[in-house]
Amino acid sequence: MLSTTENEYLCQVGPDKPMGRLMREYWIPALQSKEVPAADGPPMRFRLLNENLIAFRTTSGKVGVVANACPHRGASLFFGRNEEEGLRCVYHGWKFDVTGACVDMPSEPAESNFKSKVRAASYPVIERNGVIWMYMGPRTTPPPLPNMEFNCVPEGHYRIGMNVRECNWVQAVEGGIDSAHSAILHSTVDQTKLDATGIREFLFQNRSHAPLRYEVHVAEAGVIGGARRPAIEDGYDWWRCNVFVMPFYTMIPSGTGQLGGHAFVPIDDENTMCWNISWNPDKPIENRTPQPGRQNGFPTPDGGYHPDTTDWMGRWRMVADQSNDYLRDYDAERSMRFSGIVSINLQDSGIQESMGAIIDRTAEHLGQTDMMIIQMRRRLMKSAKQLQETGQSPAEIDRPELVELRSLEMLLPRGADWLEVGGEWMFGRSVEPPMEAGLVGKPPARQVTDPLRDSALVIKTPLPVPVKVQIEAS
Repeated sequence: MLSTTENEYLCQVGPDKPMGRLMREYWIPALQSKEVPAADGPPMRFRLLNENLIAFRTTSGKVGVVANACPHRGASLFFGRNEEEGLRCVYHGWKFDVTGACVDMPSEPAESNFKSKVRAASYPVIERNGVIWMYMGPRTTPPPLPNMEFNCVPEGHYRIGMNVRECNWVQAVEGGIDSAHSAILHSTVDQTKLDATGIREFLFQNRSHAPLRYEVHVAEAGVIGGARRPAIEDGYDWWRCNVFVMPFYTMIPSGTGQLGGHAFVPIDDENTMCWNISWNPDKPIENRTPQPGRQNGFPTPDGGYHPDTTDWMGRWRMVADQSNDYLRDYDAERSMRFSGIVSINLQDSGIQESMGAIIDRTAEHLGQTDMMIIQMRRRLMKSAKQLQETGQSPAEIDRPELVELRSLEMLLPRGADWLEVGGEWMFGRSVEPPMEAGLVGKPPARQVTDPLRDSALVIKTPLPVPVKVQIEAS
C-alpha cells in the first residue's frame, strides 16, 4: 500500500509537482496528426498534464502548440486567427508563430520594439507516423525523440484508437501491466465444454485462468513481468510477459504477429487519454474504418463515441460510460462472458473508473500477482525523487534506445528460464522471436531517421544481466 502523501506524489502531474516535472522530461504523444488536419484550419483546444493548450497547423503545414492564454491580457488563443504562419489573437491582434515569438503587434506604435520582448508559452513539436509528439520540459534543446517501435514501422503497419478514461493515469497503467486480471475479467465461456458437459468454465485466449506465478525483471527504462501458468500441453508452462516502459507505456503479450500496447497519457490528475496501439513490423495491418457503435481500431461493438466538441476534453469520449453502466449486458454475463461489459477496452475502462478518480491506496491489499505494479510505482517515484533532489534525468531521456522493450508470449518446458529464453527479443537484440514464442513475424528494421539529429540510428542495446526481483505481498 501507499500512504496518502506517497499516493499524491505518484499521481499528481502539474508543472509544480515532482511527477509532473518528471513527465515533462519526456517527449509525449499529444495528438494524432489527423486531429489537426488543415493548414490555416481552426485552432484546437486540448489538455495535457494539467495545462490548457491550443494546437494549430500553419500555412506551411507545421504544427504549433501554445498555452491557451495570450500573454497580453489572457484572452484565449482558441479564438485566434490562424493565417500566414501564425496565430493572431483577435482581442488586440498580437500574432505568434509556432515557437511562441510575437511576430506582429498592430496595437502598438510602429516604432515600438515591444513585440521582441513578448513570447507566448509554446512547446516544441515533432510529427512522425501520424503522431504529434510534444516536449514540455525545461531543456532549450530537447532530448532525442524516442524510437518507440509502433512509431517507427512503415506506413500502414500500425493502428491507433483512443478514448478518454475518467481516472488517474496510474490506475490505467496498473491495469495495463496486470496479467492476473486479463485471464479473469476478459475471459469467455468454454462453449464446447458447456455443450458437452453442462459445466460452465471460462477461458482466456483459449486457455485456463489458473492461478499464476509472477517474476519481475527491472530494466533500465521499465519493468518486465513474467506471468507463468500451467499450460494445456503436458510438461509446459504458458508465459505471458508484460512490459512497462517509462513513463506511461505498457505492452501486451500476443500470440499473433501483431503487437499491441498502450500509452496512458495524463490529461490531468483525474483523467487519462488512453492510446490503444497495434502494430505489425512484418506486414501491413487492417486499418478499419470506424463503424457505427465501434471505437476506431476495435472489432467488438462497444457503443462508439459521442460527437466531438471543442471543449478541453471534447474528443474520444465513449458513449458507454458510468452513466449507463458501460452498456453491461447481464444476459451475456450469465451465459457467455465473465463480465457483461462487452469489449476488453470497456471492461478495463469500467473497472478502473469504478475505483474513483484517484484510488485510496492506503486501503488496498496487494498480493503476489501485484509484484510488477509495486516495481512500476517504485521506478516512477525513484526517478521523480532523483530529478527533484539532484536534477538528474532518467537514463532513457538521453539514451532513447533503452525504451526498445517488447512483450512476449511463449510456451516453455516446465522449469525453463523465461528471461534467458526471451530476453534477447524483449530487449530488442534479436531480429526473430524465440522459436518457443507464440509470436510470429519479425521486428521492424531498427534503422530509423531521428528528425532532431537528421542521421540514421541503428539501435544496439546490450542485454543487461538478468536480475529477478521477488517481492513480498504487502
